[in-house]
Amino acid sequence: MIAATVLGSSMALLDATVVNVALPTIGKDLHTSLAGLQWTVTAYTLSLAGLILLGGALGDRLGRRRVFVTGVAWFAVASALCGLAPSIGVLIAARALQGIGGALLTPGSLAIIQATFAAEDRPKAIGAWSGLGGVAGAVGPFLGGWIIGSVGWRWIFLLNLPLAAVVMVVALRHVPETRDPTSHGGFDVAGAVLAALALAGITDALIEAPAHGMARAALSGTAGILAGVGFVLLERRRGRPGAKVPAMLPLDVFASRQFTAVNVVTFVIYGALSGTLFLLVLQLQVVGRYSPLAAGVSLLPMTLLLLVLSPRAGALAQRYGPRWLMTGGPLVCAAGLLLATRIGPYASYLTDVFPTVVLFGLGLSATVAPLTATVLASADVRHAGTASGVNNAVARAAGLIAVAGLPLAVGLTGAAYRNPVALNSSFHTAMVVCACLLAAAAVLSALTIDNGVLRATPAHPVPEPECRACCPVGAPPLEPGNPVEPQPHGH
Repeated sequence: MIAATVLGSSMALLDATVVNVALPTIGKDLHTSLAGLQWTVTAYTLSLAGLILLGGALGDRLGRRRVFVTGVAWFAVASALCGLAPSIGVLIAARALQGIGGALLTPGSLAIIQATFAAEDRPKAIGAWSGLGGVAGAVGPFLGGWIIGSVGWRWIFLLNLPLAAVVMVVALRHVPETRDPTSHGGFDVAGAVLAALALAGITDALIEAPAHGMARAALSGTAGILAGVGFVLLERRRGRPGAKVPAMLPLDVFASRQFTAVNVVTFVIYGALSGTLFLLVLQLQVVGRYSPLAAGVSLLPMTLLLLVLSPRAGALAQRYGPRWLMTGGPLVCAAGLLLATRIGPYASYLTDVFPTVVLFGLGLSATVAPLTATVLASADVRHAGTASGVNNAVARAAGLIAVAGLPLAVGLTGAAYRNPVALNSSFHTAMVVCACLLAAAAVLSALTIDNGVLRATPAHPVPEPECRACCPVGAPPLEPGNPVEPQPHGH
């Protein structure tokens, strides 16, 4: 059972990191502009961020195994479309479909383990899931680089097909079905659609402005903002007692100032992180002349540091409080990005790239686990799973907007990413911008994070994160919240 959930969630996790490494090759093969590469990344993130909360609700109501297996099958079909895409337009559409599959399978993988294992066996099971998922995340960039360089970028998608087949067979044979008996009412499909439209409008405005002008950007941006306002109003109405359809996003979780503050910090940090990773792989391959394999391997220290140090950072936060870790971590990341301005033509890995990646990894390792613990502690214990889902969606939305807007902000548009001189200049400016964002996140953490928020009291029980070692770079790990169905035995 653990193998099925690890492989399933790893498909979505690896896809997010491996595709970044493939971007220069995809751009060359499909003859696309930077906007095409941005949409290749953001189409997936857009549907995933907009629908992930609905995906969790579907699993609770219809059955976690059923929705998980459906998500895996959907993800596999979309992956086949990506691998066979004859043009950038087809690839972008298939990536959006992939994100829908990811939104169905991602929330269920850890929730299945939590709901299925007995209480005494659950920590070991979640520890195994977390550790194996962390290893998959660390291996991903290396594996992706090797596949791209040896058999071509299409196979980073096509290899999902046999993996998905194994996951579905194992899940159907060995994973029992579980549901949340307290879940009731209809599904907030309208809320999910409005959320996706809001993100799509803003993304389109930022990506397409250089090619289609400010009129198109103003129209798309206005439509996105109106959809966002509509989403908030709808969720407020559906959050009232007696509503036939429960809110996908219960707005009362934001009644906690601490929860609101930590999500603002999350938005800034993950925006800087996603913008950095999007441009870094382009810089290494186009300007530094790294192969896809070398570019993928260059990121390995960051993921290894996250895997090894995140549990220790989480323990330190529980003992001494999260504020100063969430302050110092982004500052260390910012220092790493300032060093990234040394990455240029034919950059040396040991003297130019390695220090950047190590500092960035150390800073993230100090930040992510305390941030996740603070999210859970700052919401009512009844809403722990929802709070984690909201925080995950916030991080993905931040990454979406950063990938769409950062190149525009630093003057990188059209086919300029193929020009090493133009890309090099824009990359250095972008690293300074992202370093400033991280410094701002550090200041926000110092001013707004309560250092005693993780201290449990009888009146304020504090759920601890169960996912300690798997810290994906795309968003904080999802936490399923409290189990809702006691199980009689382990597996």
